Amino acid sequence: MTLQVVRPGMLSTFQDLGRTGLQHLGVPVAGAMDERAHRLANLLAGNAPDLATIEITMTGPTLRAQSPCCFAISGADLSPTINGHPIPLNRPLIMRAGDEVAFGERRHGTRCYLAVHGGFDLEPVLGSNSTYLRSGIGPWHGRALRRGDELGLRRSFEPGRNNRGITSLALALSNIEVYLPGPVAQSARRRVRVIKSAQWREFTPESCVAFLTQTFRISPDSERMGYRLQGPELSMTQPRQMLSEATTFGTIQVPAGGQPIVLMADRQTTGGYPKLGYVASVDLPLLAQLGPGDHVQFEAIALDTAQQLDLRRTRAFIELASALEPIKTMLTNH
Repeated sequence: MTLQVVRPGMLSTFQDLGRTGLQHLGVPVAGAMDERAHRLANLLAGNAPDLATIEITMTGPTLRAQSPCCFAISGADLSPTINGHPIPLNRPLIMRAGDEVAFGERRHGTRCYLAVHGGFDLEPVLGSNSTYLRSGIGPWHGRALRRGDELGLRRSFEPGRNNRGITSLALALSNIEVYLPGPVAQSARRRVRVIKSAQWREFTPESCVAFLTQTFRISPDSERMGYRLQGPELSMTQPRQMLSEATTFGTIQVPAGGQPIVLMADRQTTGGYPKLGYVASVDLPLLAQLGPGDHVQFEAIALDTAQQLDLRRTRAFIELASALEPIKTMLTNH
């Protein structure tokens, strides 16, 4: 019961919801860059949201099934196929023994997530199946996938005697209608929403206006730890020394050079640069789907607005989980 890595792609790693509760010990959270897509892929595969998925970046892998299994792909459209035939995103699908899932042209987005029903057979490290490459922490030798890796599955369907049943299951899954609530569907917003920090007023008025009106480019020197932005230089009214403070996913730091850095999933646990603001959690998936060379604009919203948006998305996921319960039942009982 394995998936064989025929080609690994640019960067394919196991990620879950992150390694929480250890930042005070200097252990980064890591986890999926696009938590929305990660959760959605798991739901569509009949899983709980905390099971690990494969986070696929830009150029996808080729994976060969050794036995039948159910899977789902959400997030970026990297032209996925089975045996060369296009397959849709955001659907539960079946791989039979010998089938190959591959990826092609990047149509939109940067990262997609592949979940398998029952999850991958992984051994958690510090309570999580997320991979943190800088320290080699994670369930799969703390590294990205390589050619020849055999990825164990916790559950697959019996080959041979169940071939007719597999065909019947695949047909039943294809007939299920999947409707994504607005807060769960991939955002088409042009501006990323941010909450102003306590240090916002310490930046010059010109810098604050520029941040909210000008376009920034994501630097090639950007990755899972942080996005370096290229654009108008931002400065404080007076230089100041700061004690290091805890950081979070979406913290916007401004180093002395004036070019902001947005901290991402693999962020450090503390930072001492001034903070202009924080990306609203509801828009972190939108930012995570951008890549080097892409452009981004920002707009400010109030904290209570950000909280309401996050609550609305949480409720939408609960409703979706309930609506997709027949998929979970169908797969579990097969």
